[in-house]
Amino acid sequence: DEIKKLSAERPVVIFKHSTTCGISAAAKSRLEAVPFNSEKGTFYYLDLLTYRPVSNAVAEKFGVVHQSPQIIVIRDGKAVQNNSHHAINGALVNEWVE
Repeated sequence: DEIKKLSAERPVVIFKHSTTCGISAAAKSRLEAVPFNSEKGTFYYLDLLTYRPVSNAVAEKFGVVHQSPQIIVIRDGKAVQNNSHHAINGALVNEWVE
């Protein structure tokens, strides 16, 4: 609910990450290679292994099929962009929050 409310003011990015998955580690590295523009949006890192119920709630609340790794952009309470696996990169995320 907090993310939905915040997304009315600015884009919210959720990165769903599995700490034991090599593909997820590679996606995390691609995100970290391009610093997130925190002046334009808010970034949340979600550890899927520790917080799987939260991940499931995100998928349900925003109508996005769960994938891992996954990046989701929320604006005005709705998922407007998402990518997973090898399609995740920091430059694209920054474009999405512009």
